[in-house]
Amino acid sequence: MQLQHKNLVIIGGTTGMGFSAAKAFVAEGARVVVVGRNEQSVANAAEQLGNAALAISGDATQPDTANKAIALCLERFGGFDGIYHVAGGSGRNMGDGPLHGLSLEGWNWTLNMNLTSLMLSNQAAVQHFLALKKGGTILNMGSVLGFSPSPEHFSTHGYAAAKSAIIGFSKSIAAFYSKDNIRVNVIAPALVETPMAQRAANNPEILSFIRSKQPLDGGRIGRPDDCDGLALYFMSDQSKFTTGQVVAVDGGWSVSEP
Repeated sequence: MQLQHKNLVIIGGTTGMGFSAAKAFVAEGARVVVVGRNEQSVANAAEQLGNAALAISGDATQPDTANKAIALCLERFGGFDGIYHVAGGSGRNMGDGPLHGLSLEGWNWTLNMNLTSLMLSNQAAVQHFLALKKGGTILNMGSVLGFSPSPEHFSTHGYAAAKSAIIGFSKSIAAFYSKDNIRVNVIAPALVETPMAQRAANNPEILSFIRSKQPLDGGRIGRPDDCDGLALYFMSDQSKFTTGQVVAVDGGWSVSEP
């Protein structure tokens, strides 16, 4: 089993790609602490993941959330080996959009939700790894929009800025902490059918666009479990010689024209 004896934390692990990863991690022998904002999804995750997991409520934008999850992982499971930061969200309803209409509120909300929350979880993980005098792995959720824009259908410039910044941030800390055997990598998916993506998933025009923009496997929206294999690799010892990498799981988005 790829993750036997691994004790992991997933920030944003009760819905979508985070929850899919949690199920995959448990199936491969890991013990996990998953964090989510919605009480119902937290309860559902606790029920489905079973005794190998703990599900707790928490807001990823708050400084103590990741620290509490890691402390719980150490207390209940006796160790901490890695963190997978999936939490984030679209700021479209808050005022994110094309630059000429982008509101300051939308900008600040989007960066706080997608970038600041990730910085806080990564910081907590690094602090614990250093205190424990051990290496570990950090996996961050980016987006193909951080380096391959789609001006017609996905023109949220604050979101693109945040996801692009995740790449620079992750590479920078990967370089700095490699001497401590702490590795940091990024998964960058394209359109995946999650609760955040319902606007696009229910739009016939966007679905038509996706058929040629994400042409793999018949031209479809991604599924949360499309990222699970790569997440397993990065959270396991198989990736012990890999850091500072960004891997797109995008169905061909970044190499295709619509």
